[in-house]
Amino acid sequence: MGRTKYLASMAECPTHRLLQRLGGRWVCLVLKELAAGPLHRGELGRVIAGATPKMLTETLRTLERDDLISRTVHEGVPPRVEYALTPRGASLMPVIEAATEWAERNRLPGAS
Repeated sequence: MGRTKYLASMAECPTHRLLQRLGGRWVCLVLKELAAGPLHRGELGRVIAGATPKMLTETLRTLERDDLISRTVHEGVPPRVEYALTPRGASLMPVIEAATEWAERNRLPGAS
């Protein structure tokens, strides 16, 4: 199989796409926080230490586009935005939890 054909097949592979998505720096942290229940944008910003507002916003938009989280705007001044797992996002949590458990039991070498 040529390189171009291989790259095309990887782009279409659902497992590859999922792992690529979950590999985003803040993705699993956001999903784990939302697994405990809906959170407002400001609350997420406080609990996801180290994520810049721009990166957190990009991560939330990507997760919403993938139908893993929902975004609800509550009227008020200023309007409050709340994020929650969708059923699709909730169905992914056992996979993330299993990966987390594996990672804790089998720490890979690298930066501490």
